Amino acid sequence: MTLVRTPTIALVGNPNTGKTTLFNALAGMRQRVGNYPGVTVEIKKGKLRHGDQTFEIIDLPGTYSLAPRSPDELLAVELVLGRRPGDSRPDAVVTIVDASNLDRNLFLTTQVMELGVPVIVALNMMDVAAAQGLAIDVERLSRNLGVPVAPLQANKGKGIEELKEAISQTLENPVSPPTGPEFPEAFEREVAGLCAILGDDVSPFLVRRLLLDVGGQMERFLGERSGARVQDHVRAARKRLNEAGCPVPGIEARIRYGWIRRATADCLRRPQVRPVAWTDRLDRILTHKVWGSAVFLAIMFIVFEAIFFWARPLMDLIGAGQGSVGAWIEDSMTAGPLRSLLANGVIRGVGNVLAFVPQILILFAFIAILEDCGYMARAAYLMDRIMARCGLNGKSFIPLLSSVACAVPGIMAARVIENRRDRLATILVAPLMSCSARLPVYLLLVGAFLSPEHGFPVWVPGLTLFGMYAIGFILAPLIALCLKRSLLRGETPVFVMEMPLYKVPSVRLVLHRALESGWMFVRRAGTIILATMILVWALLYFPANGPSGSYEAQIEALNVRINALESSGATDKATLVELKQSIKRTRSEWLGRSCLGRIGKALEPAVTPLGWDWRIGMSALASFPAREVMVGTLGLVFSQGSGDSQDAEFRAELGHTLRQAVRESAPSEPLFTVPVALSVMVFFALCCQCASTLAVIRRETNSWIWPGFTFTYMTALAYLGAWATYQVGTLLGG
Repeated sequence: MTLVRTPTIALVGNPNTGKTTLFNALAGMRQRVGNYPGVTVEIKKGKLRHGDQTFEIIDLPGTYSLAPRSPDELLAVELVLGRRPGDSRPDAVVTIVDASNLDRNLFLTTQVMELGVPVIVALNMMDVAAAQGLAIDVERLSRNLGVPVAPLQANKGKGIEELKEAISQTLENPVSPPTGPEFPEAFEREVAGLCAILGDDVSPFLVRRLLLDVGGQMERFLGERSGARVQDHVRAARKRLNEAGCPVPGIEARIRYGWIRRATADCLRRPQVRPVAWTDRLDRILTHKVWGSAVFLAIMFIVFEAIFFWARPLMDLIGAGQGSVGAWIEDSMTAGPLRSLLANGVIRGVGNVLAFVPQILILFAFIAILEDCGYMARAAYLMDRIMARCGLNGKSFIPLLSSVACAVPGIMAARVIENRRDRLATILVAPLMSCSARLPVYLLLVGAFLSPEHGFPVWVPGLTLFGMYAIGFILAPLIALCLKRSLLRGETPVFVMEMPLYKVPSVRLVLHRALESGWMFVRRAGTIILATMILVWALLYFPANGPSGSYEAQIEALNVRINALESSGATDKATLVELKQSIKRTRSEWLGRSCLGRIGKALEPAVTPLGWDWRIGMSALASFPAREVMVGTLGLVFSQGSGDSQDAEFRAELGHTLRQAVRESAPSEPLFTVPVALSVMVFFALCCQCASTLAVIRRETNSWIWPGFTFTYMTALAYLGAWATYQVGTLLGG
């Protein structure tokens, strides 16, 4: 039986032309969409169904031409050329063109037309073009280009069915498009000469790219494959072209844009005077070096204030539910390892982390709004002045800002950076940005020690959160500057980025992005965090026996006596207090003799200068696989001394427990003070406690050297930062 291959359609276009939006509309999927360049950094595949036909559709990273300058552009070019292992060459290519910027976007289309593959032009953003006073005769444009043209407004779903029909008809009757612009005879002679040297196994298209893309990926690939002799021929051919008045690479832009202007001359009508829109006036403010910076700081402050206060009701509900489930398990099961595992390791350990899902949802919702409205690119432009002084440019800002949500997609977003040194520097500093995994630690300690309930003004929690995030924004460029002046020395590239149009954020998109990110957090809590919390529970539970027998049995017996006294109405408060103190002493002894307790005590001399004791040290140590584990571990460690932790909302209860904790070496001295709390937060702001982040750095750099370097320098930086915070805070009277 012969298997029929499903036809493949590739979506190709400039960044920020709506490729992913169109992909979602065609394939019925919900890939991430952002109103700034560089959202798609990997190839995404889906199924397109039209009538009884099924096609495979591929969303490629945005590229301005088939001369790749960065890894994400190389992905697009390799697939279109059929050079990716396991992927066949597409049967047709849909080039997405921004109708409001027709000339520049058609540059890529003219290159794709030379591949000999059927081409369909998806003329997107027709509404934007109309708003700018542009009138396009679509039928005449199609005749001039020699390929089907389908007008679209992909974000509203307009024109999608017509595009599907154009794709179906093109695949039923595949016709190679016209070759597009004609190059001078001198250029074609040089191409023919190089084809004769390279042989039939290299297509004429690749030979043309070899000649045109000075220092590009094709020159490197074919040079390595064919040796220095071919490189000498290429250099000689370029020299002859320059002498003939056809300088490379300038000849390509001159020929292609000239052809595009002729093709669009009779089908594109522009207004005589470009209207000054309100967005132009808004840009003068948002990109101003003073007012723009003030707006950016104000937006960030509002975000962090919202994160702290808006989510409290839902957090209280989650905490109450978690406490009720834990209490039900303890009431329904007899004392033993299984009950302790379920109640403490799973319900309290993982539940304590899940209590922070509302803050995660708010954070991602704000990021989605800023992306979708078009502000992100303005922020990148604004930050270019600062980034340039650190040897980077504004393109590094978007991966760094994306890392505020999660360092993994932030590091992957660095693929849009063409320069290898800049890309690597951005990858190495991206984990310094405070991600959503650090947020639970910040919120716990800020709520416990710096909230209005404890005498601080209402603006202090938001300002503290802002400060924790500002640490990353300040140190990341400084560390990048050190790298660019030492290990990654190189020139600062010129910053070029398209400013997307402003638009009203899509409520559906914002909700989808927030819920998707929240679900990813929950899924992470159900996998790596669950596994880590079970391991932490085991290290805290065993050995379960002390000099007087089972610790759990002793605590159970003491609780039975307390319940009996309380149910009988006895008024012997001194006895009740003594019994509760006995439970605390038993739990403390059990904790100290546990495996994790012994490890923590061995490490205590190293963390004492930070203001920590061994309990904080071992909680931080347990969090190295995933930062969120710190909250669950603190819950397991410090709730040991609280008899009613199941009856109150978790964060308030744990915060109360932390405030009541004292140093074992000095029982009259509190363990957690404001300097200690700030020291812990600064440590988490700077340390790389995330196995997933290190794994993606390994994948992006193809080496274990850089993940090791990142972990080492960030851990050292975190230790020094925490030490300085505690010492200065104590000196100031903390």
